[in-house]
Amino acid sequence: MSTAIQIAYLVASILFITGIKLLGKTKDARRGNMLSAIGMLIAIIATLLTINLLSYVEIFVCILIGGAIGLFYATKVAMTKIPEMVALFNGFGGLASFAVALSDYFQKSSATGVSLDAVNLTSIIISVLIGGVTFTGSMIAFLKLDGKISGQPITFKGQHPLNLLLLIAFVVTSVLVFLNPGNLVFIGVLIGISLLLGILTVIPIGGADMPVVISLLNSYSGMAACATGFILNNNVLIVAGSLVGASGIILTQIMCKAMNRSLTNVLLGGFGQTVATGGQDGPAIVVKEIGVEETAMLFDGASSVLVVPGYGMAVAQAQHVIRELMEQCEKRKIDFRFAIHPVAGRMPGHMNVLLAEANISYDKLIEMESINDDFPNTDLVFIVGANDVVNPAARTNPQSPIYGMPILNADKARTVIVSKRSMGKGYAGIENELFGYPNCLMLFGDAKQTITKVVSEMKDMS
Repeated sequence: MSTAIQIAYLVASILFITGIKLLGKTKDARRGNMLSAIGMLIAIIATLLTINLLSYVEIFVCILIGGAIGLFYATKVAMTKIPEMVALFNGFGGLASFAVALSDYFQKSSATGVSLDAVNLTSIIISVLIGGVTFTGSMIAFLKLDGKISGQPITFKGQHPLNLLLLIAFVVTSVLVFLNPGNLVFIGVLIGISLLLGILTVIPIGGADMPVVISLLNSYSGMAACATGFILNNNVLIVAGSLVGASGIILTQIMCKAMNRSLTNVLLGGFGQTVATGGQDGPAIVVKEIGVEETAMLFDGASSVLVVPGYGMAVAQAQHVIRELMEQCEKRKIDFRFAIHPVAGRMPGHMNVLLAEANISYDKLIEMESINDDFPNTDLVFIVGANDVVNPAARTNPQSPIYGMPILNADKARTVIVSKRSMGKGYAGIENELFGYPNCLMLFGDAKQTITKVVSEMKDMS
């Protein structure tokens, strides 16, 4: 039986690795997700077979309850709320590891004749730290994304020294736990510090930087699961946690590069504090407004169109009407594609998910590195709800808080139309220079409503 269990774990691990590999390509992502889910099912069944229980009723009841809750929220959650749901997933993943570590500690510290060895204690302490930080940090990220607390950075004097002091206190207390394994006071201090560190690490982070935070917290949840695997002596949990942790760190580095930030800023907290102070002095931007009819005429006369989606598209739920716009353009033999910035939206891949939901072909979603050289040869760029990721100040203004951030070269197209509810600033808190460019036109109003009218005008033309 033991050999069969290990073979099942090996098969599950291979499915996890294959699934993550397939997630790297949009067209294969669903298959990769399914393979990973099958791997997890195999791992769960194999783990259940290793447990010596008289009855599995309690476990299956919990599976049914958890599955029902997951199914309910999966079917009810709006696509605009996916980032908040991912934050919750990360948080509960950290909480699970946190709870398992404490359960193992209390069980072994109170049992007669059972000792906590160095490896077990180390795994428990690491799991408490990472799990606690992941849980409270993810809850803060959820509250920021959901608007329950301010999305702006929350800072105070001495914040970094306090974080460092808490980390040192955690290390010192961990040593005391090793010296006094059964002392509940010391383990209580570790719990309190880990939960507090999660809060203090995320509150200084602004809403514009949430894609990086979510990918980092996802990595933390994987590392917490890996530590839990050592606690439970479960090989497949170690492998799965390592995969999530490593892929999350890689994704975090990609996000940091896309925002011209360093991973050190993220790990130390206070990431994105520039958003709170980044203003721009200078003459007011004079914009040129365009109406629905004129917009439809520009689309009708273009030979190539690039759409740049942003969080505003998610808020307006405009992805389906954009597909209708694409269909009208393709009837006219217009080359119609989407330019995707890595940090557009509130989580990695947010725009890809929304556009895929609208049944837009994956091969039309082009990443920034592959599409940027095509902007100068594009007749019309249509920006829907994106702001900072197309702001030329990132290239031209050294005083700008986003200076150096890689952006989509939308300003280099022949004509740019920006669909925007108002002249409000993006999360970076600065004016967008693009709006005042001579080739830029502003289409004001709710994106879904205005694009619907544009589509209607184009239908009338045909």
